[in-house]
Amino acid sequence: MTQDAETLYRQAGERFAPALARLARAVERDAEKARDLEQEMHCALWTSLARFEGQCALKTWVYRVAHNVAADHVTNAVRGPKKVPLEEIDALPSAGNPETDAAEALALAQVAELIRRLPSLDAQVIVLWLEGESAAEISDVTGLSSGAVATRVHRIKGLLAGHFQTDPSKGEIA
Repeated sequence: MTQDAETLYRQAGERFAPALARLARAVERDAEKARDLEQEMHCALWTSLARFEGQCALKTWVYRVAHNVAADHVTNAVRGPKKVPLEEIDALPSAGNPETDAAEALALAQVAELIRRLPSLDAQVIVLWLEGESAAEISDVTGLSSGAVATRVHRIKGLLAGHFQTDPSKGEIA
């Protein structure tokens, strides 16, 4: 690896490591497998930076590499839960930690679980959006048009919000 590529990797690690970790956790529910996926993302990024010519932003390059690794991981997964469109999910999944009484932690865990149940491309689009990326930046990473990204984000946000709407007659979340 050249000195420039090593410097780029350090910069990328400092700026994007938390985002890569969140993407790995969004794609993989098993904590050990999520850490392995995150490591795969870093290895792929490390080797890819030797080919980086600066024709796009470093952020775009990092997310594109991570997106490709995550997509391959999902494609190659032999076992795991079947992905179900949000429209077909009847109840919110368990937060996984029943001891927690913090409403915010419960809601975040439920959102993460719902995102994991999305088809891979939809999960990656919404995770990038949650990271604060614009439709144009997400488009660069995923290959979708900016309009398609905006449409997907709007649709997914609506589906996610629908799982948290309250029923005033019952005083609880629908």
